[in-house]
Amino acid sequence: MTSMKEQNEVLYYRLIQDHLKEMFPIIYTPTEGEAIQNYSRLFRRPEGCFLNVFDQDRIEDNIAQWGEPDDIDLVVVSDGEQILGIGDQGVGGILISVAKLNHELLNDELYLGLRQPRVRGEKYDNFVNTFVQSVRKSYPKAYIHFEDFGLHNARRILDKYQPEIACFNDDVQGTGCVTLAAIMAASHVSKVKLQDMRFVLFGSGTAGTGIADQIKDAIAHESGKSKDEAGQQIWCVDKPGLLLKSKKDQLTPAQLPYARNDQEWEGKDHNDLLSVVKEVKPHVLIGTSTKPKTFTKEVVQEMAKHVDRPIIFPLSNPTRLHEADPRDINEWTEGRALIATGSPFPPVEHDGVQYEVAECNNSVTFPGIGLGAVLSRTRLLPPSMLVAATKALAAQAPALKDPNAGLLPDVTDVREISVQIAKAVIQQAVKEGLNQEKDIPDDDADLEEWIREQMWDAQYRPLKKVERDSASAHAKGEAGSAASHRSAKA
Repeated sequence: MTSMKEQNEVLYYRLIQDHLKEMFPIIYTPTEGEAIQNYSRLFRRPEGCFLNVFDQDRIEDNIAQWGEPDDIDLVVVSDGEQILGIGDQGVGGILISVAKLNHELLNDELYLGLRQPRVRGEKYDNFVNTFVQSVRKSYPKAYIHFEDFGLHNARRILDKYQPEIACFNDDVQGTGCVTLAAIMAASHVSKVKLQDMRFVLFGSGTAGTGIADQIKDAIAHESGKSKDEAGQQIWCVDKPGLLLKSKKDQLTPAQLPYARNDQEWEGKDHNDLLSVVKEVKPHVLIGTSTKPKTFTKEVVQEMAKHVDRPIIFPLSNPTRLHEADPRDINEWTEGRALIATGSPFPPVEHDGVQYEVAECNNSVTFPGIGLGAVLSRTRLLPPSMLVAATKALAAQAPALKDPNAGLLPDVTDVREISVQIAKAVIQQAVKEGLNQEKDIPDDDADLEEWIREQMWDAQYRPLKKVERDSASAHAKGEAGSAASHRSAKA
């Protein structure tokens, strides 16, 4: 597939577009993780821009090599530290675009990245800031998508730049949005309102706390509760057990808002998932732990004792890391569970009734959010725009029409899904006065047509001759070349 992409991009994308269901497991989960692990061994030619933390003076020029201010709409950036469930992959993170370096890579003679432990602290922060400011200078209208940053960096980087620029972290916000959309659909099926639900999150890293944030924002938005009040409906479990305020020295900044008062749990066992489930009696159990088989029969059946339709999402991937198999969850709950997973699974069956297992895949979310951000040229991407995107995704869930259908639309419908999400994002940007693009249609149908007209299709186009002086760096094949060697600058 990589070889095809290098030889004929139109054919590559048309194959994916026309056969997305068959190709998705090859170009995405689960194959993608293996490809990233072997990036240095499979390397053919550089694709994208590589920046060196020890050569920060060159960052601005490296960024500027890719075109003029209007040439770049979207920048996807990764530091490769926390890839899927396989941890730090260093330079292999380019294929996506753990707290310690992957030593197998460090000792691999073919590894293409720096052979040393990761840089931390002020030097790392300056590196990220130099990158962000360089992008803003070279491409002032571009939207930045952060991908697979490490646990201790992802949230704080997002928190720092979200009030300043249009940016998005897929692991924090994308995972949160798609999971929340599935919960909204499950709420419709179970007939329990979001603001009345109790949530237990098993695994409170980047993805887990990102999901918690989206749930909290949505509860506050829908019910009028404060965010602190909404947060009281969420119990987070991680390596130290239930997050408690007394454990604050062991918690990340993202986990701290979900730490419970110790007095609530005085005399109660809180060091394992089963004990927490017994006490909380959750409507929703979500796993992002990468700890396989931790949603045991006892845990699932304990949960099912207290709610009619337990909502259970084992989201860890790749597949070998999921917290429970949907078939087991379905059997243990006698077909009552509403299930979504992090990887594709076949339908499950009970008493002759078949139930579709939804896949909580970020790829149905971030393309639409990015499309809306790019087309509106939004200055910022606040939580309200993500809530709008999530509602747009939830509105397309098949389960709204058939309770035995999936809680999320299929990834094969991603183009139409993206139109609806982009429309919601653009409308919210206009409502809040954040759009820099003018003449955006007001009418829903006109807006959808306007969005579709600007979406790329994998079609061969006739060549058009342009004068060299007016051609872009991409047209002249000079994108990625040093400014001093680009003819437009000569």
